[in-house]
Amino acid sequence: MIYRTDYHVHTSFSDGKADPAGYILAAREAGLMELGFSDHVNLRYNNLHWTMDTAVIHDYITKMTMLGKEYKHPVLRKGLEVDYFNDMEKEIYDFISPLRLDYVLGSVHYLNGESVDSNPEFYSGKDFDKIFSDYFDLVCEAVSSGLFDLISHCDLVRIYGKNFSADPSYLYEHLAMTFARHDIAFEVNTNGMNRPLGDFYPDVRFLHIFRKWNVPVCVNSDAHLPARVGQHFERAYRLLKDAGYNEMCTFSRRERFMIPFEI
Repeated sequence: MIYRTDYHVHTSFSDGKADPAGYILAAREAGLMELGFSDHVNLRYNNLHWTMDTAVIHDYITKMTMLGKEYKHPVLRKGLEVDYFNDMEKEIYDFISPLRLDYVLGSVHYLNGESVDSNPEFYSGKDFDKIFSDYFDLVCEAVSSGLFDLISHCDLVRIYGKNFSADPSYLYEHLAMTFARHDIAFEVNTNGMNRPLGDFYPDVRFLHIFRKWNVPVCVNSDAHLPARVGQHFERAYRLLKDAGYNEMCTFSRRERFMIPFEI
């Protein structure tokens, strides 16, 4: 039996379409052993429609803690998805460090002050290869920052179906090497199937590179509504096994634990 977890779901605390209890019931139906809530926090743009107001962060943690006591299955984990900005590392650290969380997802949604995933017009008339490589450089900075336990959708820049004009394997090689050097995990994010990309993040052609560098992995849905919890996980597990993975990471109190695929 696969030890199924999903550490990337968004509730009505940010841009999710349901309250946390709805995701718990969906997680049971999906056969999950652990469910992690990871609502959006953006310390630069705190008033965005898709982010949690940081003023309610303690209400969020209290709510998740209470739900964890009420529901014994699946095991509930408290997390956040926090946007990375390379000039705000101290502010991010000061915000995260006092919080009683099980894990923190780091994400890069902004490049040069603009969102990479809100509107395809961001890419119009620009050199996509430069955007692609600059995005990877910023993700590497997020990995190197030491702020996060796990990096989400590490090649989100592919969201609208564009790709590097040449073979991008050297970029994935450098990215995987950076993950390994700093002992940070990545996710196979299945939500790209619901986006114009129509595939997972990261590019599944390069999962073997992450495996070569022994980068810890877990499978996440990035669900914004309960029906997508655990979505497309069977394919993700199969791809990871084909790439040579035989275990996945779990999180508790900012510590990572490795669980065999089959237990």
